[in-house]
Amino acid sequence: MISFLKHFDQAQTPLLQRLKGPALSATARSAAVIALLASLIFSQGTLGQLLDKRVTALNPLDRQYMDLQRQSLNELTLRFYGGRCCRSQSELEYLQRLLDDGHVTADQTRELQAMGVALGDLLATELDMHWVVYEDIKGRSRALRLGETENYLFPITMIARRHEGGDRTQVSDIYAQAYEAIEAVRPPLPFQE
Repeated sequence: MISFLKHFDQAQTPLLQRLKGPALSATARSAAVIALLASLIFSQGTLGQLLDKRVTALNPLDRQYMDLQRQSLNELTLRFYGGRCCRSQSELEYLQRLLDDGHVTADQTRELQAMGVALGDLLATELDMHWVVYEDIKGRSRALRLGETENYLFPITMIARRHEGGDRTQVSDIYAQAYEAIEAVRPPLPFQE
């Protein structure tokens, strides 16, 4: 951010001095303003900072928090349905039942996100993906990454955002959409081309 401000100051000073000049027409002033904006938008550092992202491994606190989410979800499914969640696609039914039976509601973000962790764990196993921390201008998220590619899924919020917004898409459909999105970009295995 400091380099952005430094570049902004360097770009704006000569243009602002021209704008203050008495002999500039309205057209010249408009052109100077456009030039100032263009220099900010297309400068090497600024655009890079706006699009910059950082992907790192989960830290111990991330792993601990996700383990607690898994544990709390397993406690819910054991209490209400007598089973643990979600080691296979058939166990995704537990997530749907928690929603349908009203045990997890749209205002329970923590529980909805715990369901997203379980969904993500299953996707990671099925698609050979791994958990990472994805940071960009919007913030920090735990995501699934396909190998070392630029293909990511954000399963922790897949169920939560939908249900908090009133969308009642079935958990199995959310899983299928995520699975298909990654399956479409997975490199073929040797001798499958």
